[in-house]
Amino acid sequence: MKHLYYFLLASLLLSLGACNNGSQIDIYGTTDLHGMLLPFDNTDGVATDRSLANLASLVEIRGNENMVLLDNGDILQGDPLTYYYNFVDTSDTHIVAEILNYLGYDAATAGNHDIETGHNVYDRIRGEYRFPMLAANAVDISTGKPYFEPYAVIRKKGLKIIVFGLITPSVPGWLPESLYDGMRFDGMIETAKKWMPVMKEEKPDILIGLFHSGFGREEAGKGDENSSLAVAVNVPGFDIVFCGHDHNQQNKTVKDVDGNSVLILDGGSRSAALMHAKVTFLKAPDGPDEKLITGELIPMNSLPESSAFIKRYKVVSEKLKEYTSEVIGRSTSTITTRDAYFGPSAFVDLIHTIQLDITGGDISFAAPLSFDERIGSGDILIRDMFRLYRFENFLYKVKMTGREVDKYLEHSYGLWLNTMKSSDDYLLEYRLNEENQIQLFNGMARLRNASYNFDSAMGISYVVDATKQRGDRVTISNLSDGSLFSYDSIYTVAVNSYRANGGGGHFDAAGIGNADLDSRIITATERDLRYYMTEWIREKGTIDPAPLSAWKIVPEKWVAEAQARETRLLFER
Repeated sequence: MKHLYYFLLASLLLSLGACNNGSQIDIYGTTDLHGMLLPFDNTDGVATDRSLANLASLVEIRGNENMVLLDNGDILQGDPLTYYYNFVDTSDTHIVAEILNYLGYDAATAGNHDIETGHNVYDRIRGEYRFPMLAANAVDISTGKPYFEPYAVIRKKGLKIIVFGLITPSVPGWLPESLYDGMRFDGMIETAKKWMPVMKEEKPDILIGLFHSGFGREEAGKGDENSSLAVAVNVPGFDIVFCGHDHNQQNKTVKDVDGNSVLILDGGSRSAALMHAKVTFLKAPDGPDEKLITGELIPMNSLPESSAFIKRYKVVSEKLKEYTSEVIGRSTSTITTRDAYFGPSAFVDLIHTIQLDITGGDISFAAPLSFDERIGSGDILIRDMFRLYRFENFLYKVKMTGREVDKYLEHSYGLWLNTMKSSDDYLLEYRLNEENQIQLFNGMARLRNASYNFDSAMGISYVVDATKQRGDRVTISNLSDGSLFSYDSIYTVAVNSYRANGGGGHFDAAGIGNADLDSRIITATERDLRYYMTEWIREKGTIDPAPLSAWKIVPEKWVAEAQARETRLLFER
């Protein structure tokens, strides 16, 4: 990897030379790191070649004074490393603040998964950062002013740089209000229009948008989840927009409504790529300097790892390995999410069983939160719990009528299944190309919708007919105790907080809006569901996972043939 050092050194010398003809600044951005800070995946228990250890080598060569370093949110959830400092070790400086301060970050925007950690966590982080935490459209209800900072003013290399932060306004559609108590989330376009004149009065040399929101469309509504492109196009004034949240990669230059160019970069997730914008001011004989802006996505693992960085955080790494290696129980069998797409699954049914046991509910809704996950037989470790349950959702017990349960499941299987007209048709819904053929990524197909929205149910017996149209597939016969299922009866249902607050649209499809939720909640856990699952397994000691739920997809012969074909399509290169 030595050649990379020489490349970076040459780039530095070239950039210093360029400054003779005008000012130049390099702006780097990370996004959706989801805890991938150190070169070790604490969920899988393996070393990785991409983390902030790679970025550290770039910082060491270039120096903080020669760059602007930004983070675009969703950094506080996604790996046992951050979970440990969120909820286990709350006395030391949070590892996220420690590392970002050490690397010299200049600003960060809050992401929805940062908000999901709750006030205690993100307020603590905010106090420990040596730089501003941004989100202009997260508004303090009591004051009408932004709860976080709306923008940051950064001065480097004689330049005045403004970084304006926005968060996806869809937060209330996913999270319980207790996690963002005292805040509302305004639309991104309206907020940007409000603050643009204020920022222009500062006369910045460069104006950057740091938006925790996906690329999206040119037109967006007030609550649109992904509105970065819409802001860049419809609110003139931005030179560069860093976006994220959608875990995609983008490097595009677009025109705003005034005809000015805006560079938009999106770096994907989990330290896959480092966003890099280079701004050079070219001296003009007459008139203002011209800004030349170029962008690139640098694969994080193309940068060498910093040995000094790794050494600095060796104790933290060892502490996390010890924490995640703790044995909490034993499993008599191996479980995988791969069979969950074709019928009852021991993996998902373990989640169902725990949810029903914790809540005492009649029915449980749950999905494979990770598309392709496996937990082996034998010892169950703390890290396995992050495989079993990927997100820090709470567990609710809510009241639903039988008719609402049916509509909920119709919506779920509508996201999940294709309508089969013959045994040769696909069972599952896939991403298609322009020719209406399955689109392959590295030789494998991808599902059209996220697997974490594929809720099945335990506690009821039902059949899903894949030959029928969406909305008319599910037939529920009885409860697990043998009693008949009734559309008019009221049932208690175990469901996670993401779903109950609108995530995936299941409750909306069932006719239950957010305004109606409070009257439906019977109980809610005080801590995240993974914590209770961990304690449940500790108490059991040994578990015997098996497919226990009483549902099936028909025609069964067609499904069996499709499962054989489509398992290869999804999981085998």
